[in-house]
Amino acid sequence: MSGIVRRGFDSADETRRFEDGKGRLDLLNTDHGPVGRAVFEPGWQWSEHIKPIAGTASCEAAHVGYIISGRMKVVMDDGESIEALPGDFIQIDPGHDAWVIGEEPCVVLDWQGYGDFAKPADA
Repeated sequence: MSGIVRRGFDSADETRRFEDGKGRLDLLNTDHGPVGRAVFEPGWQWSEHIKPIAGTASCEAAHVGYIISGRMKVVMDDGESIEALPGDFIQIDPGHDAWVIGEEPCVVLDWQGYGDFAKPADA
């Protein structure tokens, strides 16, 4: 095993496309777990575009990530909410909905919650 690794998301191990062409997840499988880059297009919302894939009432993934560009609203099941902006570190517990704000794609790196994100429940 090498002591240093350099990889790019443009050559991801797996790409998962979201419903209605509203984005994609590029996933790198590493020795320390999956790392994902998601591109959420304007109009994307978890409850509309991922809920049918996940089969859960809200997103049940925990996320630890970084907003590269765009803006995203995250609302927890209990009503707590944030607007995540470029340059923000985010840590989100399971039990939430999220959607893109504005007309710019929201690009997010996540090194905790994307391993099973947008993966069919029976897969």
